[in-house]
Amino acid sequence: MDLPTWINYAFYEDEGEHTYNYLECLPPGVLNLGALSRVEEVTNKIIAKEMSHSEVENELQLIKNETKKINHVLLTLSYSIAAGAFSLMIGTNWVSFIFALLLGALVYLIVYLSSKSSYVETVLESLISFVVTILACLIYLVFPEFNVGITILSAIIVFIPGLAITTALEEITAKNLVSGVAKLFDSIISLFKQFFGVLLGLAVMSSVIDIKLLVHISDLPRWIMFFGIPLFSIGLLAIFQVRKKDMFLGVLTGVFVFFITAILSGSGVLLSTFFGTIAAVAISSLFSRYTKSPKTVYLTQGLVMLVPGSKSFLGLSNSFLNSSIITADNLYEQVAFILMGIIGGLLFAGVFRNQQGTK
Repeated sequence: MDLPTWINYAFYEDEGEHTYNYLECLPPGVLNLGALSRVEEVTNKIIAKEMSHSEVENELQLIKNETKKINHVLLTLSYSIAAGAFSLMIGTNWVSFIFALLLGALVYLIVYLSSKSSYVETVLESLISFVVTILACLIYLVFPEFNVGITILSAIIVFIPGLAITTALEEITAKNLVSGVAKLFDSIISLFKQFFGVLLGLAVMSSVIDIKLLVHISDLPRWIMFFGIPLFSIGLLAIFQVRKKDMFLGVLTGVFVFFITAILSGSGVLLSTFFGTIAAVAISSLFSRYTKSPKTVYLTQGLVMLVPGSKSFLGLSNSFLNSSIITADNLYEQVAFILMGIIGGLLFAGVFRNQQGTK
């Protein structure tokens, strides 16, 4: 049973003589696809009577201990790659791309400090947005061709709760109302905390220098921009804690879904996202049968290429700053269409039916 801030697994035999309960508390928004895959393997083994209850307890404890092992160098590279790759996907220049990599690495440094200080952990999203905005404005003074807005968004893209909002709406659609509503409000508040940090940073720097947020110089060849798609998926692997055996197919899922959506983009945002989601479910199911890993491991990496987190952030900039970081019309309409396309695709692909199980 999964609730907003904890999960509860119960393993028992038909006779009810031996029962083992496992309870784990975790904050909303935390993703550990590797642990999910391992827990499902344990579940399948005990269902097949290949593992005793004492072995289950030891195995779950090992999984829990594994989640505490953190490779800080790898995560620094992951945050950096994700930021740089996202800036390539939007369209940028070499100066902005390089600084997006550096600011992405700096973001993880602040994340690391949050594990040492309860205060930093409390203000993490706003602090990261504020620091990145201040530094981006200072970089603009030295490099006039620097894309301020795009680089800010790229550096904090890991924290933009597009996937969390989508997951919350999925759960609400599947009638998991308590969990879905809790996650929805948590993700919305997280988005506002990040945008507050950006607004605060811009307010501070605007009182000192003239900031042109709308400067958008993209002079990279189109073929280089497409490299950002697999790079972004690769950057998320360590952040999502994907197991080694699922990494290649996870990246392949993300790339496949993105290009399917791009190919169908001429049919509109709603239809392209709808069919992209159906494609994500189909290829995730195929890979899941091949590797015996949960379908969610691949589906999450596919849907993250579709979620409208960045567009939500751009929409806020349009409303509060009376301008968008990049030129785009009807941002809120696009966000709504993307969300409807994803939920509709999951609905018609039978994902919610599978969650309810069979009787």
